[in-house]
Amino acid sequence: MTSFFEFEADFVNSLRCIPMQVRYKLDTCGIKLKLSDWNQMTQAERETLVELPCTKEAEVKLYQEYLQQLILERTGIPASKLPIEDCPAWMDSSKVPVSLQEKIQEIDVNLTLQQWQTLTPLQRFALIKLSRSGHENKNFPLALAEFHLL
Repeated sequence: MTSFFEFEADFVNSLRCIPMQVRYKLDTCGIKLKLSDWNQMTQAERETLVELPCTKEAEVKLYQEYLQQLILERTGIPASKLPIEDCPAWMDSSKVPVSLQEKIQEIDVNLTLQQWQTLTPLQRFALIKLSRSGHENKNFPLALAEFHLL
């Protein structure tokens, strides 16, 4: 069974936005998925992208191939590729990324290394993504609260 973050509750039933777990898989398989492309997919296709595993090398390859084909079918344009990081920041529990520390300090919160280490890679991914400049950031404090960091 798939679980979503509480801060995503306003859109997960309809999947009108791309949930964090799919965004995590996109970064894992190196495919860029635009919201406009996501919205051209059927509910069943979106649910498949949520449910398909994307952890082991073979799963990542299958997810990538499925998504590339789906984007091509829906848009007529090949999927854009993203660079795949060898050791993404959300997989490194040994240090809190500087950009995340800076964002957290803006709202007078302290995130300790011990707290960072207790988070799952998906939770760390969500915090990093939600803290980026240019991101709407309304869910950032909600995620901090949900992860018991406030």
